[in-house]
Amino acid sequence: MAHQAGGQRSIPRPVPEGPEAQAYLQDCAVYLEAVPFPSVVVDHRWDVVQSNAAFASLFRAVSPHPTAQPGDNFLRFVLFHPDAPSVLGDHEAGWCLPMLAGFAAAVERHGHDHGLLAIRRDIAQDPIMEAAYRYGLPHWIRAVGEGAAEHDGAVRPLVHPDPRWGATDCRIVEDTPTALRDMGYTRLTLVLREARPAPATRRARAGRRAAGHLRVVPPAEA
Repeated sequence: MAHQAGGQRSIPRPVPEGPEAQAYLQDCAVYLEAVPFPSVVVDHRWDVVQSNAAFASLFRAVSPHPTAQPGDNFLRFVLFHPDAPSVLGDHEAGWCLPMLAGFAAAVERHGHDHGLLAIRRDIAQDPIMEAAYRYGLPHWIRAVGEGAAEHDGAVRPLVHPDPRWGATDCRIVEDTPTALRDMGYTRLTLVLREARPAPATRRARAGRRAAGHLRVVPPAEA
């Protein structure tokens, strides 16, 4: 099961060398904190380099997890944390499959990266995620097209613990300056929209990830 996915957290990221690079990251952290929406800087493994208070607030009701905290590695959170569906609406199609597609692309670019290989091992140990990765993901990409895996510009549902937002949507905006990109980092901001009533079917699906199979994978294949 997702909450039992073992393995270790990704290998610690190298700290950029030189006072200028470190000063730049410090200023980026100040800038990030001024952004009113959840915003995060991640590396190619989705290890979280920086995040702001709005990001922490979005996931404040998430229970502790040894390897899949959203403030440690966002990919692991989406795939393995049992509380992820309680915050990330339409968890499978809206978040899981796009993140798996991004992970597959990262593996192609950085095939020998130990952190990515550790995540791949944990996917293999989770029958639901392994079925999604091997069978569901190719089927989903054929159905929706390669562009659906892009994060920038995507509108995805969220359930914010703050009732002022509640069940809402966010547009993911990738706004990575050149200096951050040269360090191997990506900055993503979740621009929240006004709260809207949650349909009954949406409320019924919210909560911890249940045992079973992902809808995109037929039961016989899972």
